[in-house]
Amino acid sequence: MKKPTPRLATPTDLKSNAVKDIAGAMNAILADTFALYMKTKNFHWHISGPHFRDYHLLLDEQGAEIFATTDEIAERVRKIGGNTLRSIGDIARQQRLADNDAAYVTPDDMLAELREDNQRVVASMREAHELCDEHHDIATASLLENYIDAAEKRVWFLYEIGRKGDPTGH
Repeated sequence: MKKPTPRLATPTDLKSNAVKDIAGAMNAILADTFALYMKTKNFHWHISGPHFRDYHLLLDEQGAEIFATTDEIAERVRKIGGNTLRSIGDIARQQRLADNDAAYVTPDDMLAELREDNQRVVASMREAHELCDEHHDIATASLLENYIDAAEKRVWFLYEIGRKGDPTGH
């Protein structure tokens, strides 16, 4: 008698260890992406000061871009046969980025924190890309390449507006 197929099994040519490894890495990135989205929106809602409009609009744009990646990341995990995040609690258990619940954060500190968090996400995506390369998962690696580029652009923007016109970058 044939063993029944699990209900959420998705056909894939990736080995089970590859699915486990890649799904784990991508779910951690997904949890961090949700945490980064929430922090970006938090700062968008609470930004203040003389550059309010510019920063408010930038953080809104970045938040929308970050959120847009969540569905594709989760669907990629499912396409390779993995399970993905199921709840806010699941996100909280897997996220590696720290939340910021402070009542007040200066605009400069907001921008610096978001820049650092985006850099952490880039580093995690690079590690996941290496894992995809090891397991010959070209599609997930390709998806990550686009997201790395987008996150690097966010880092660049946050870095440049944080420089305050100092040409030396200090």
